[in-house]
Amino acid sequence: MIFVTGPLMAGKRDYIRAALGLSPEEFARRAVWDVQTLAAEAPDLNALAEALSAREIVIATEVGGGLVPTDPAERAAREAAGRLSCLLAERADTVVRVCCGLPQVLKGQLPC
Repeated sequence: MIFVTGPLMAGKRDYIRAALGLSPEEFARRAVWDVQTLAAEAPDLNALAEALSAREIVIATEVGGGLVPTDPAERAAREAAGRLSCLLAERADTVVRVCCGLPQVLKGQLPC
């Protein structure tokens, strides 16, 4: 599994599509994105990470930057998203962080 992360609007999807030479249709079949939104409602983050890691490409937006929310539910959702990203990175063969459209391979190697 390739796990791609980075800030909002950093070009994560565009980068991985171009790097792997995927059409929009192929990308939609092989990838799942915005997985950080699934973390807040997940009763078991390990089970969610295991299910997501069966996909070829998993993309999550980093949500840990900026001000800490004052709302307890928002803080918990942010914490869950961060934990999910850690679990996915642990399971991934390749981890790429994309910022401003520039990739940084943190783990493994892109298969291209």
